[in-house]
Amino acid sequence: MKKILLMMSLSILLVSTSFAAVNINTASQAELESLHGIGAAKAKAIIEYREKNGSFTSIDDLKKVNGIGSATIEQLRDLVAVEADGAVTPAK
Repeated sequence: MKKILLMMSLSILLVSTSFAAVNINTASQAELESLHGIGAAKAKAIIEYREKNGSFTSIDDLKKVNGIGSATIEQLRDLVAVEADGAVTPAK
């Protein structure tokens, strides 16, 4: 019985983390690359942009990153979040 409960708990944990939004202000290169449409070059550009210019205030700020356009932003809209006042909120 304990094994079943453990397996159920792990399954719930894995499912819940797979739906968690990626915070574009704190995400690592690997976390950004896990997003559809973001490869190594775009992930690096996002990190370099935020290091140089500070935190993103909305997902639409990604338009300022070289190589990211409106189509990519629309694909990411439900998958990413930005940090606002210390809390992570969806970046819609």
